[in-house]
Amino acid sequence: MPMDEYETYEPPSAETRSITTRDLVGDTQPSPPKPIRRRWGCSKPAIWIAVLMAAYFFAPIRTNVLLLGIDRAVEGTAIGRSDTMILLGIQPLSGQVNMLSIPRDLWVPIPGFGESRINSAHSWGEGEQAGGGPRLAAAAVRENFGVNVTYYLRVRLEEFAAVIDALGGIDITLEREAAGYSAGTQHLDGAQALAFVRNREGDDFFRQQHQQLFILALGKKIINPTNWIRIPGALVELAKALDTNIPVWSWPRLFFGMLRAVLFGGFDNVVLPREAVTPWVTADGAQVLLPNWDAILPIVRDLFGIL
Repeated sequence: MPMDEYETYEPPSAETRSITTRDLVGDTQPSPPKPIRRRWGCSKPAIWIAVLMAAYFFAPIRTNVLLLGIDRAVEGTAIGRSDTMILLGIQPLSGQVNMLSIPRDLWVPIPGFGESRINSAHSWGEGEQAGGGPRLAAAAVRENFGVNVTYYLRVRLEEFAAVIDALGGIDITLEREAAGYSAGTQHLDGAQALAFVRNREGDDFFRQQHQQLFILALGKKIINPTNWIRIPGALVELAKALDTNIPVWSWPRLFFGMLRAVLFGGFDNVVLPREAVTPWVTADGAQVLLPNWDAILPIVRDLFGIL
């Protein structure tokens, strides 16, 4: 075979052969891999998320909410007096929920309307503009009690009975006989629970106590894991019975505060003492309650701070 068909081999020169591995230094020899160091910068997003979550749930901020129970509204509207008025102060950081019932017959100035029962504020405001009832009721509370309240929860009591039925009823524990029930734990369905919170046995102060007992019992019902399977159905009914101006992003925080209060006994529920008001009859013959602010305002300050 001809020699030119093969690749010509040329031996390495003496200079090339003299280079050994020991001579491969500096940039000519690859350095060993450096150990990977975990830098704090890699976990900063997680840290910031944790900080923001802690601030969201545990910021020392009290949120005041006016709970309104509307009874027997004009058909097709929400025009009606507020049968229930409860001022809530929710503090997720401390797990404290302060609750003050406001007598429906309290005779106070209503912004823009003059003096009347405080429960008339919702009816008048709603009559002027749909959605104006809760705003005027909150304004009446701010003007008279000095509590900065902008959020409200408005419940149609007639429709709320379906919520209780969806939860499978509710258990009310009574220390003494009340509303036709003997002392002890009583299981009530929706209609019975509605009658219980409406009951005016004795006077309006007993009714306010019944309403607070109902709220506490409802909280215990919701946190019981055995009832969680019923919550989706109850939420469907609740959407029909409730409206609010509380922003969606605040709901988890407020629910967390309520949950802590129920679990760890953080509820401070107060009904004004009878000496905080004076029964009075108006020129039109209406029986109302005149506020004794010297007795009322110290209670408000204890519950909601100096505002």
